[in-house]
This record gives sequence, structure tokens and C-alpha cells, in this order.
Amino acid sequence: MRSLRDRGIRPALLAGCFLMVLVLAGCARHVTRASTGFDWGVFLADASPFSQGLLSAVYLTVVIAVLSQAIGVGLGVFSALGKMSRFWLFRLIANFYIWFFRGTPLVVQLGFFYYGVGAAQLWGWDPLTIFGVTIPGAIQAGIVILGVNEGAYMAEIIRAGIMAVDPGQTEAAKSLGMTYGQTMRRIVLPQAARVIIPPLGNEFNNMLKTTSLLFILGVIETYNHYVNNVALNYQPFEEYLGCALWFLLMTTIWGFVQARIERRFARGTTVNTGDNGPGFSARLLGRNLEGRNALGGH
Repeated sequence: MRSLRDRGIRPALLAGCFLMVLVLAGCARHVTRASTGFDWGVFLADASPFSQGLLSAVYLTVVIAVLSQAIGVGLGVFSALGKMSRFWLFRLIANFYIWFFRGTPLVVQLGFFYYGVGAAQLWGWDPLTIFGVTIPGAIQAGIVILGVNEGAYMAEIIRAGIMAVDPGQTEAAKSLGMTYGQTMRRIVLPQAARVIIPPLGNEFNNMLKTTSLLFILGVIETYNHYVNNVALNYQPFEEYLGCALWFLLMTTIWGFVQARIERRFARGTTVNTGDNGPGFSARLLGRNLEGRNALGGH
């Protein structure tokens, strides 16, 4: 079964690579006709890891993505439990939170909670010093807002994972005298993790790319680093191509890490017998993994 799936994936992957080559070739030909040419010197210099400020920008991108995703997972757990709570107030708060942050654009949330709230003097994002490291307010705001936004999406993913666990597990835990919190920590959430991990990995992949929106706050992450280079040398084709390659490198590395994590969580389950789940090429092509895992592979 795996071989049949790979037969379909590999031609699609080759076709995608071929299409990318054609697009780049067409763009390069268009640039040549404009009598500007492709400046390999600028491209290689600014795409190189030794380019001034590039590695720090990439490092900041990864750190922001990790911290924001961690905040999102934490808020997602509480929101999912709140939405499933028997108390109407908890359900109301969770539903309002999910409704608001899923229903408004992230770029609007960034502008509102950083510039808008600051202008109204409701909250100030002052620099914060932790262990001798000063974190500018824009970076703090970016991490928090991205995390809060992500929490609204993680809430539905985590809720689906919890609902996928057999209700008999909860009943058995109650019969053993476990409290609700103990049941969630020891029984439900560990089993739900097998359903949650694949879409969680996809969400982090998306978070790495979403950090590019922080350029509106003035954060010098990977995308904004290249935007500044374009303003200096007026070579947008070379600079944005280099930016795309660095994001592609980060997401590709994460694709391998995600595949390893999924294989580890799949040990001892039917998913691990004869079929280790979707391969790396399936993730690279963006196939729908959430629905497959949320439905238990059906």
C-alpha cells in the first residue's frame, strides 16, 4: 500500500520541481528582456550564511516560531477543555476567544494589539530584560500575538484529538477514583497526542512562515532582513529568491523532524504496522494530513 502511494507522490514531486524550474526560467528570461540581468554576485552574497545579519534573523525567526507555538499549544489545551466544559461561562469564554481570533486577519490583530492598544495607552510593550538579555517590545508583541492567534486554531485540533479517545477510557479512570484533572493528564491527553501531533507539526511549519508578518512591527526576522536588502540594492528578484530558499530550508528541516516525531508516537499502534504514516514527500506537497489522522485513517 505504501508503494502504491509513493508511485503517486514521486511523479507529482518531479512534476512540481519541473514546474518550479520552468517558472524560474521564465522569470529569468523576463528579467533578461528587461536588460537588467540576474546578478549572481548579489544573490550568492546575500543568500550566504556569512551574509551580515542573516543568521541572527534566521535564528530570531526560529525562536519566535517555537515560543509562539508553545503559547498556542498551551492556550489551545485550555480553550479545548473550556469548550467541552459543563460550565456555561467557560464555554462562553472559550467560544468567544476562538470566534474572535479565527475570524479576524492575523495582520489586523498585530496592528491592533501593538499599535492600536499602545496608541490608546491601554497597554505598553516596554523592553523586557531576562537573564541579561533585553527583548524589544515589538518582539514580545509578535510572540504573544502569534501565540494567542495560534491558540484559537490549536483549540479545535486538540478538541478533535480528545474526542477521538474512546469514552470508555474516561469511564475506566472514573471507576478507579481519578479526578477530572488526573484523567486528562494521565489517560486522555497522552492518547490524544497521537492524533494531535501530525496537525500540530503542520501548524508549526505554518508558524515558521507566518513570522514573516512581523515585518509590520519592525522585527528584523528573515523576511524583513531581505526587505531591508531590497531597499539598499534595488535587486528584488535576487533578494526575494534568497529569502524563499531560506524559508524552504527551515520548513524542509522541520519536515524531517516532524516525520521522526510521528514515527515515535506511532510505536505500538496499528499505524506503525506496515504503514508509518505519510512520508516526507507527502508533507512537502502539502497533502491533507489533518483529516486523515483526525478520522483515524479512514
